[in-house]
Amino acid sequence: MILVTGASGKTGRAVISALTRRQASVRALVRRDDQVQGLRALGAAEVVVGDLRNAQVLSQAAKGVKAIYHICPNVSPFEVEIGSAVILAARQEHVSHFVFHSVLHPQIEEMPHHWLKMRVEERLFESGLPFTILQPAAYMQNILANRDAMHNEGIFAVPYAPETRLSMVDLEDVAEVAARVLLAPEEHLMATYELCGCQAVSQIEVAEIFGQAFGRQVTARAIPREEWALRMQELGMDAYALNTLLRMFVYYETYGFHGNPKVLSWLLQRAPTSLEDFAARVAAG
Repeated sequence: MILVTGASGKTGRAVISALTRRQASVRALVRRDDQVQGLRALGAAEVVVGDLRNAQVLSQAAKGVKAIYHICPNVSPFEVEIGSAVILAARQEHVSHFVFHSVLHPQIEEMPHHWLKMRVEERLFESGLPFTILQPAAYMQNILANRDAMHNEGIFAVPYAPETRLSMVDLEDVAEVAARVLLAPEEHLMATYELCGCQAVSQIEVAEIFGQAFGRQVTARAIPREEWALRMQELGMDAYALNTLLRMFVYYETYGFHGNPKVLSWLLQRAPTSLEDFAARVAAG
């Protein structure tokens, strides 16, 4: 049995799908009752409902599992508190493998959601648990928020300069690596892997690649960050997440976000999904 925390998000669902395709037995930990049915449909054998900061819930979820794949809710101010609690539960239940879903370059203090993951990695180093850390780049799937605008209007709008260069990775590749690591732990104990699918590309190049896939011209355009923030506030984004993401956009625009795909190629034993292939998949789908 493998426990996946934060299981209802896109990462958790992708990892569960990758595991169940390989006939692994999965227990999912989610926040709400209304998330249970969807995870059972993905093949989760068991679903535990509760708060990741509740020690009793974590003890119940970790009991009897062979491994934990820990995903913290996205941009959580409680990242370190939650990570520490899950690590403690893993120790108390004698879990034999802890896999932490971190982020590429958690060393960057200017991006708080990265920096907090570094603090969880530190807790894991000190825990005595056999561990593996995965550090994925930004997901190619994040581009899909702009899919309709690109397809219908030919606009790819981002809250930073179009020249900003970012490395990305296909979430499906990340999930495949997660499954491989979880199902063959002896090959990956005490390892930290950067998961990057491509060298950094500009947002202009992203627009061109999707334009080719959609068969129309797509132009990258910067939108004012104040406009983006107002829209997110209207959609209910909390102040911590809003400030954190705005700081990330400034960092991206100033320095870019660069990674190397060699480690992912080695883990997959094939070339990672290219942005061109991802765009073609989106256009076909």
